[in-house]
Formats: sequence, C-alpha cells, structure tokens
Amino acid sequence: MKPNNLIPALIKGVTRVSCIVMTVLFLQLSHALKAQQSVMDSISKKIEQLQREYPHSYKDSNYVKLRYNLAARYRFIQSDSLFSISKEIEQISKSIAYPKGEVLALIGYGDYFSDKGESEKSLSNYLKSFELADQIGDTEMKLRLFINIGQEHSFLGEYEEALKNYLEGIDLASTDEDRYLNHLSILNEVIANLYVSQKVYDQALKFFLEAKKYNDKMGDEKIQAETLVSLSFLLSEMGRFDRAMFDINKSITVFEKHKIYDWLAYAYTIKGHIYLSQQNYKWGLYWFNQSKALYGDLDDDRSKIDLFDGMANAYFGIERDSLSLIYAKKSFDISKRIKSLEGQRDGAKTLYKIYKKQGDHRVALEYHELFQSISDTLSRDGNKRSLSLLKTKLDYNQQKKDLITKNTKELAKQQNYIITTLVVIVALILGGIPLYFNQKKQKKLYKELKKSTQNLSEREEELKEINKTKDKLFSIIGHDLRGPIGALQGLLTLFSKGEVALEEFQGFVPKLKSDVDHILFTLNNLLSWGYAQMNGANTRPKVVSISTIVDNNINLLSELAASKDIKIINKMAEKPMGFVDENHIDVVIRNLISNAIKFTPQNGLVTIEAEENKRFWKIRIQDTGVGMDKKTQRKLFRDNANLTTYGTNNEKGTGLGLSLCKDMVERNKGEIWVESILRQGSSFYFTVPKVVKKYRNAG
Repeated sequence: MKPNNLIPALIKGVTRVSCIVMTVLFLQLSHALKAQQSVMDSISKKIEQLQREYPHSYKDSNYVKLRYNLAARYRFIQSDSLFSISKEIEQISKSIAYPKGEVLALIGYGDYFSDKGESEKSLSNYLKSFELADQIGDTEMKLRLFINIGQEHSFLGEYEEALKNYLEGIDLASTDEDRYLNHLSILNEVIANLYVSQKVYDQALKFFLEAKKYNDKMGDEKIQAETLVSLSFLLSEMGRFDRAMFDINKSITVFEKHKIYDWLAYAYTIKGHIYLSQQNYKWGLYWFNQSKALYGDLDDDRSKIDLFDGMANAYFGIERDSLSLIYAKKSFDISKRIKSLEGQRDGAKTLYKIYKKQGDHRVALEYHELFQSISDTLSRDGNKRSLSLLKTKLDYNQQKKDLITKNTKELAKQQNYIITTLVVIVALILGGIPLYFNQKKQKKLYKELKKSTQNLSEREEELKEINKTKDKLFSIIGHDLRGPIGALQGLLTLFSKGEVALEEFQGFVPKLKSDVDHILFTLNNLLSWGYAQMNGANTRPKVVSISTIVDNNINLLSELAASKDIKIINKMAEKPMGFVDENHIDVVIRNLISNAIKFTPQNGLVTIEAEENKRFWKIRIQDTGVGMDKKTQRKLFRDNANLTTYGTNNEKGTGLGLSLCKDMVERNKGEIWVESILRQGSSFYFTVPKVVKKYRNAG
C-alpha cells in the first residue's frame, strides 16, 4: 500500500475512533514500515560494500547470509521476493560449494509455499533441507526444521506427525540445553499450542510454564512477551480472564517499547478475543481494528484468519450482520486458499450462525455440515491418542526420575552398614540361596496368579457392561429406528411403482417429515449416549451463556411446538453465565424442552426460568402437560432406567433422553430432579456451576 493510501484505509478499518487515535495508528504503521525498510536498506548497503571490496568474487558465504536475511524480511511484505531471492541463494551456494546456503534456500522455498497453503511443496523442501543439514551436521538448522516441519503438519491437522517432530527436536536440543535455550522454549510452546487446539488446557499450561522457564534463563523480555501472548489466549479459554488480560497488556507494553509491530498486531488480535470471550463485543471490535490497521501492508494471510473471524463474531454480537458476513467470508476464503483446516472450521461455524439468523437455512446447513466434518477430522482418535501417550511418557519419566533420586538417597544411607554386615550377608546368601530362589519363585507365581485373576474379573465386568450397552443399542435401533425407516421405505416403494398417486403421496409428507425429525433426534441422543457409555466423555467446561443455549433450542423446536399450538417462553430475567461444557448442556436443554412439548396437549405452555444461588444456577423447564404419578417420578433418573413412553399426539420416545440428561448434568457437577402433579404438569430442574464474578468483569 502506498503512503498516500494509508489514511483512507485506516478510516475504513477503524470505526468510531477519534482523529487523535487514527493519527496514532498512522504513525505506528508508518514506523513499522520505516523499521522494515531500515533493516532492508542496511542489508542492501552491506551487499553493496561486499561488491566494492570483492568486485570479481563478492558472492561468498557472507553475501549468501545477507541475502537470506533480506529474503526473510520480505516474507510478510512481498512474498514473491522471498522466492526469487531464495532461488538466487541456491544458485550461488551451489557454485561456491556452500551447503549451508543450500539449506537456507530450501527453507526459503518451504516458507514461501507454506504461506501460499501449498503444504506438499512446503514439506518437500523442508525435508530436503533437513536431509542436507543432517549431512553437514548443522544441529541448529535441524532444530529449526523440526519446528517448521511440525508446524506444517499442524496446519494440515496432522497433530500426531507434528508432535513427533517437536519431541525429536526437544531430545536433540536437550543434548546441549544451555546452547539451545531458545529452541527448547519454542518447541515447548508449539506443543502447548497443540494441546490448546485439542482443548486439553491443563497439559497446555504445563508446556507453557516449561517454555517460560527457558525464557527466564535467557532473560530476553521480547521472547518472554511472545510466549505471554499465547499463554494469555489459553488463560482466556480457561475462563481466567483477569490473568489473561494482565499478561496480554504486559506483552503489548514490551512490543510497543521495542517497535515489534508484527507481534503487536497479533497481540491486539488476542486482546480482542479475550473481550469477545466475555461477550464484550464493542471493546473486542476496538482491538481487532487496532490489529487490522497494523496488518495493513503486511502480507501475512495466516494471521489475518483469526483477526477477520474475530471481527465477524464481534460485529455479529453487536447485530451488524452485513459487516459480520463480509469478514466471515474473508476469513473463510483465506483459510480455504491456504488450506488451513482450523481456519475453515472456525469460519464455517461463524457463517452458519450468520445465515441461520438471516433465515437462509439451506446455506446455514451446508456450513454447519462442513464445520462438523472438519471438527471430526481435527479430533481424530490418532491426534488425541498421541497427546495421551505424551502425557503418559512425561508421567513415566517423572516417576523414573523420582525413583532414581529416592534410590540414590537410600543407597547413601546404606553405605555405612555395608562393610560391617558384609560377612554376615555372604554367609546368609551361601546358606539360603536355594530356599530364597524357591520362595521368590513361589511369591512371583502367586502374585501373577492373583493379578491375572483380578484382571479376569475386571474384564468380565467390563464385558458384561459392554454387552448390556450393545443389547440396548440394538434394541433401540431395531424398534425405534427400523420401524419409521421401514415405513418410509415402503411408501417410497409404492410411489415408485405407481401404486400411490402423487396427490396421495403428498398427503403423507407431513407424517414423513415428523418421522424423519424423530429419527434424527433419536440418532443424536443415541450417538451421544453410546459414546459416553462405551468410551467415556471428556467434560470441557468454559464460560457459556445458558440463555443463548435456551434461545437456540427454542428456535430449533419451534416448528414442533407450533404443530401443537404450544407456546415456549424464555423467562430468564437476566442472562445466566455458567462454567460448563456447552455441548453437554445443549443436549440437556434440547431433551427437556422436547419432552415438555411431547407431554403437553394442544394450546399448552412451556416456560424456562433461571434462579441464581450462591455457587450455581437452578434452571427450571415447566410445562402444562399431563404430569406423572409419584411411582413414575421415582423411576425417571434411576441407573439403567429405560422408560419408553408416548406423548399426547402418540409421539414415541426411546427412554434415552432423561438418562442422557442425568449423565451430562452430573458430568458438569450439577444435579437434576423433577416435580410433577398428575394432569397439571411437570417441572424439571437442573443446576450448573456459576461463573465467578471477578472473571466476568475482568479486563
């Protein structure tokens, strides 16, 4: 962007900002460009000096290093120059037999193709560079490439491969820890970010603290500030908003002091996300616009993905949907172009929300299906398994280290007794060797037998539970899904053979839609319940608006309620914020509202209320339905209860819904119960942990 176009761009990018603030932003961006230009001018002058001093053979290793530094500076300003200079470096390095220069050229190619989203070409160049660095024994280059290769696999969602490279890098750097402190810091930080992407926050925090330990040894406040940016995002995701805001402000101060504008822009983006997590959309938008102004002339698409998605969500929060759609499309398009799976996932989720609100359900459904598909890809079992294996490895290493320390101390105590008891020990050994080994063998066999018996009992119990789960799944599939699907197949067969006229077939459409809706609802409950029973379900709490979940489910079930002329009213006086797993509570609310509609006759009423207590919210979903007797109430939430009932319009249920609700509520540290009067209605209650007030007001 030319200088005379900077002010109009800032006016367009920063809304409701005073002229003074815009002037400050203009100066910041000008200083950023001047700083970049100053570095490039300095490098160019050194190259010219080499040309003067060595007119016939100035293209030596020093020249190659300077050209590479220039190429690296061009990476986020003029990416094509990165490629052309890397090509020049490769040619010169080959002509002067300088293999390290060839390594640098291949890294330049890899960076160029990575930024373009061409991961296959990027990885090919990185691997060639690594092979060459290994041949010449350049450990520093190998460490750098472990990071680059791991990052590229991470961009592709291949976290297991990324993790392998990072771990090999840590093993190599640990051979000379004092020399490679910076590499150890980076490697621990990128592993932490892998855990953040999988929402395994406790492990992520451990690796950030490990990176911080190496940063403290180096004593470089700029490096410390870079780590604090990522750490503040993690703390925000954990709901620790006050600490997150403290750390991001600390890093911003350092970047402003040293005029590190690319990191400053990224820090502004993260600060915007912290406000966004607290639903403070206006302040979030303010910091996103600050970041956008600094990114103006930087050719860094990957960083702009999070920025534009954040701006889309901020505009959506203040109900400026047209601008929200523009930035959501920008984020999604960039992600698609450079093949960023995480960016496409987040962009698809944002676009789904926007189109759903606009009433364009077809497009909204397309983006929702895309979001679900990418989320499943990024959460593959292999990725989670590799992270679990890493945790096991770290725990084992720590236990081994503790055992060695303990044994060393015990051996030190025993040394004083060894000499005086040596003769006695030798005599006892000579006389008792046969007996000793016999007893030892018997004890070993007894322990193995006891352990095998215990394992067999445990496996037997597990097998019984698995068989129960299998029988229950088959029963539901056989009776509750096969029936409606068989009826649908039969009707379609008759229609295809001409035995049912079009007019008659159209008369069945409402019934068919009702059956399909029932099948979809049953499948969702079945999958959630089956996964929780057979594999266990991880609970990942975060700050969630209960009222928003209620509104979403009212909209989802509005058509079903309208078919029975039932009114659903959200009477929550204030917006309760819970610290829960959003997906779990969404399942609970959807099932309870669906049940209320099912057992409420024509022209009924369903109301949802929330009561605030000291440490939790008590949610009530009340209907004016048929109610239930005390005996039925006592059976509802028993373990393995499976009450199949029919609604006022003969709607059939699987009996899974309330079992699933009980499981999900208890996983989120809550309780669930019912109060009901026959022929007057029912009230279902459940509790969820409340957000600590200081976190909500942080920042």
